[in-house]
Amino acid sequence: MKVLIEELRASVAATLLLAVLCGGIYPAVVWAVGQGLFPGKANGSLIRGDGIVVGSSLLAQGFVGPSYFHPRPSAAGQGYDAVNSGGTNLGPTSKKLIEDVKRRVADYRAGNGLSSGTPVPADAVTSSASGLDPHISVRNALLQAARVAKARGIGEKEVLAKVGAHTEGRTLGFLGEPRVNVLMLNLSLDGKL
Repeated sequence: MKVLIEELRASVAATLLLAVLCGGIYPAVVWAVGQGLFPGKANGSLIRGDGIVVGSSLLAQGFVGPSYFHPRPSAAGQGYDAVNSGGTNLGPTSKKLIEDVKRRVADYRAGNGLSSGTPVPADAVTSSASGLDPHISVRNALLQAARVAKARGIGEKEVLAKVGAHTEGRTLGFLGEPRVNVLMLNLSLDGKL
């Protein structure tokens, strides 16, 4: 019985020690390092416009209407809902995926005044793995520029300059492709940045 009590005491002490370390000290250290070294990223990369939070540079928003650049289609519900984040999980032979992409290609061409032979970037008609990717390809942005310029009543050169100003390079200089953050671009066009 004495051995059992000693074993039980050691087990309880180890559990309490690990609870304090893993549930208290470690999270506090991670929080302090995050706040000290990169507070913007640690707090969600929030974007403020007119003094209020208007979004995060890490999450897409559903911009509609001809005067805005449109993000990738979302698989996370109709409102780019972070609670429903996730891909469609449809494979390349899925009839639903093929039908959705064909419909999106036709809608994209019609919405941007493109001819039926104009190639449409894949990111314009397919959702990202999370369904919340805030970026589009530079080609996608360039194809939308004429529509946005016309709807806003400004020159296409001005819109293209904004696209260029909001084009991000490859990650670490060699990973991925250059991309455009749609939220940042649209806020800039609205004069909120």
